[in-house]
Amino acid sequence: MKLTVKRTGTLVAFALLLAGCTSKPPQSLVTPFPPVAKNPLPTQGKSNEPVRGVWLATVSRLDWPPISSVNASRENRISQQQKALTDKLDKLKNMGINTVFFQVKPDATALWSSKILPWSDTLTGHIGEDPGYDPLQFILDEAHKRGMKVHAWFNPYRVSTNTKPSTVAELNKTLSNQPPSVFVLHRDWIRTANDRYVLDPGIPEARDWITSIVAEVVARYPVDGVQFDDYFYSEAPGATLNDAQTFQKYGQGFASKADWRRHNTQLLIEQVSRSIKQLNPNVEFGVSPAGVWRNRSHDPLGSETSGAAAYDEAFADTRLWVQKGLLDYIAPQVYWPFSRKAARYDVIAKWWADVVKPTHTRLYIGVALYKVGESTKNEPEWTVRGGVPELKKQLDLNESQPNINGTILFREDYFNQPQAQEAVRYIKERWGNSLTL
Repeated sequence: MKLTVKRTGTLVAFALLLAGCTSKPPQSLVTPFPPVAKNPLPTQGKSNEPVRGVWLATVSRLDWPPISSVNASRENRISQQQKALTDKLDKLKNMGINTVFFQVKPDATALWSSKILPWSDTLTGHIGEDPGYDPLQFILDEAHKRGMKVHAWFNPYRVSTNTKPSTVAELNKTLSNQPPSVFVLHRDWIRTANDRYVLDPGIPEARDWITSIVAEVVARYPVDGVQFDDYFYSEAPGATLNDAQTFQKYGQGFASKADWRRHNTQLLIEQVSRSIKQLNPNVEFGVSPAGVWRNRSHDPLGSETSGAAAYDEAFADTRLWVQKGLLDYIAPQVYWPFSRKAARYDVIAKWWADVVKPTHTRLYIGVALYKVGESTKNEPEWTVRGGVPELKKQLDLNESQPNINGTILFREDYFNQPQAQEAVRYIKERWGNSLTL
């Protein structure tokens, strides 16, 4: 059974994926999404204090959970994973971090009890296996107890991190799960790009499906915010997304496929923004795009930079989203030092500060903690005195600009790396001694 989604000006489809009977393959049932709660779920409330944040990545278990916990017994796995998370929160709190951007959807799996997505294999080693607790609820409880905020971080379009036969087999095994993977429910939405399985952003039903996932979290959990990362159209030379048929079906009236793709990305942002505000206006919505919107060599409105740009590479017109008021905040990833001529930190940060100035969108700058202490030919500054002088210049700029409202460090596990310890001590001295949320 398939129901048609009616797209009105203010109503976004909220999909609950239900399995059919055992004799039939599962089907996707699309229903209107829940009415706005009269009393929205409680959040920590808005604050004028600058965001001092960190991204906590779960894809490929980069920051959490510990790899050693995955093969432990159920009881030991739960206790190891929960202790690792509370230990991290204690350390972050001690360092003055007040906001954690927790990756709840690393691909087409979930780190919460979802009726739409199967459980993430990052927790147990197997897609769809119940981990025995709800990681999103757990981190929300523990972070809020410590006076810290949590933003649910989603990768909207990624289905898997590779296209290996073993990954395909694991995804196909979810056919009998409740719920199964979108890989088996909607195989016609799936494309390959950059050696990954991804959803085709040009398919309206796929955008509705992503919106439904965000709506499920906002409706059920007291998250302080929702964030999308920079993976919209994620391609690489020689590994592009084949959306020729989708463009033929939906791209009439556009001057180019690039314009049509940017339109698709904006439609997703518009409907996600609208659905979040309908469900709980206290929840902030933000995007963390690549640092460069466009280069001035391509557009007089762009920054004095050269290289990859979100507008041209990911087909994300992030500047326009700010101007249209679709975002509560934007957090560009400005992962270069002051001396990097192609993409100077100060040039990009100040460019974004000028973009948000006439709007109500807040600006948080993403800073490359992962580069601190690492020697590279083009960016030797990161090893001078442990990277502290470069880091200090970046934080000084962020805190001196009235239109920059905070800093987010990428990413949490680098607080534990030996090469970053001088910088870690500096951050603790700078942030840890001041009042946090």
